[in-house]
Amino acid sequence: MTEQEMRRGRQARFEGLAHVVAEPLHRYLLRRTSPDLVDDVLSDTLLVLWRRLDDVPGLGTGCAPGPDDVLPWCYGVARGCLANAHRADGRRLRLLERLIRTQQHPPATAVDHSDLHAALDRLGELDREVVRLWAWEGLAPRQIAEATGLTSNAVSLRLHRVKKKLATQLGPTRKNADRAGHKPDEGRSSQ
Repeated sequence: MTEQEMRRGRQARFEGLAHVVAEPLHRYLLRRTSPDLVDDVLSDTLLVLWRRLDDVPGLGTGCAPGPDDVLPWCYGVARGCLANAHRADGRRLRLLERLIRTQQHPPATAVDHSDLHAALDRLGELDREVVRLWAWEGLAPRQIAEATGLTSNAVSLRLHRVKKKLATQLGPTRKNADRAGHKPDEGRSSQ
């Protein structure tokens, strides 16, 4: 195989990977940072994926990887790129977020989730990230483990403890008795 064919094959693998992961990574980043920073961090993430293309688990030699195979690792890369961006823009970003929060007015019909956000803010950074990956991204504990660098067992234990803590904090203020969110058997993976 010539060098040019190898480059084309690598480019095709990357384009297949980018096609699968760009949209979910964009949503992931939108939930975690300001809209001004999302595109920059996504670009950094894709650059890292290009550089580490051979390290992406589940990518193989085909051009169409399965999202379940590659996304958890890519979430971990995006998480690292986001942490780098936050460190680099720490003071400016914190000031900008404070200004945005003071000027934003929730729509009149918006549901008030301030109690949930306050409960999440009382969690540690890693616990908050584990809950977000589980609840917002729909990842199983083994996938969360891959994205965060924890073990699957540690993720399951953290999820169990955090769900109990959140239920206790939110229990008295709940408006309905139905359990919101995931089904009771979710969050455990036999995979």
